[in-house]
Amino acid sequence: MKQRIITAIIAALLFIPFVVYGNLPFTLLVYVMAAIGLYEVLKMRGIALLSVPGIITLLLLFVVLMPKQWSLQLQEATSFSQIEYMFIAAILLLIYTVFVKNSFTFDDVGFLVISALYVGIGFHYFITARVEGLAFVVYALVIVWTTDSGAYFVGRKLGKRKLWPEISPNKTVEGFLGGIVVAVIAALIFQAIVKLDYSYVTIILISFVASIFGQLGDLVESAIKRHYDVKDSGKILPGHGGILDRFDSILFVLPLLYFLHFIG
Repeated sequence: MKQRIITAIIAALLFIPFVVYGNLPFTLLVYVMAAIGLYEVLKMRGIALLSVPGIITLLLLFVVLMPKQWSLQLQEATSFSQIEYMFIAAILLLIYTVFVKNSFTFDDVGFLVISALYVGIGFHYFITARVEGLAFVVYALVIVWTTDSGAYFVGRKLGKRKLWPEISPNKTVEGFLGGIVVAVIAALIFQAIVKLDYSYVTIILISFVASIFGQLGDLVESAIKRHYDVKDSGKILPGHGGILDRFDSILFVLPLLYFLHFIG
């Protein structure tokens, strides 16, 4: 526990200034974190990042991550859109299966494309959300952090019924519900202080759904790790595991919040 706390404090001190400042330094940091996240996923499958398919997938990830302004500039310079570059990467991976006589298979291509999307889409909206403003990103982080904390402490204190033992043996129904309640309360306090452009009823509804999505993101990462029989996605954060172990919830929450923001 002591190691976890020390790591969390150091990571926060390093991470928060980038979030606050935003702009290019924040975007580049997200690119680095996403690249590490992709490395963690590929390692579970036994695919080296510094291999032909690994490098193609890394380039695919970088395309997925592109903020809108970069995507438009790329299209103006090359006449190819962001989605077209993604198709090119997928085609190159398929062609590679032929050159290696199916030692790298169609299934591997599917895994790599989904991996790039899984990691890339969530981190893309991390960049995009920061463009909308600091408060938008902080709100998302509040939802994720308070959901995690609420689920942990309520589950530890009151948890009796297992939520999904085949996926994550330690999570409980009581913890799941506790995380939602704590997140909604925290969101209301945040709204009272910052005053986002939502009504309190809307904040309650959005926070409720976002908290559920965040916990589902956590369960998805748990399912991946259980499938590949690994305890943590990586070891970059002592006591906390890898990048995906720490950002699995935010990968689901930020796209959801961004969509709801513009639908509203």
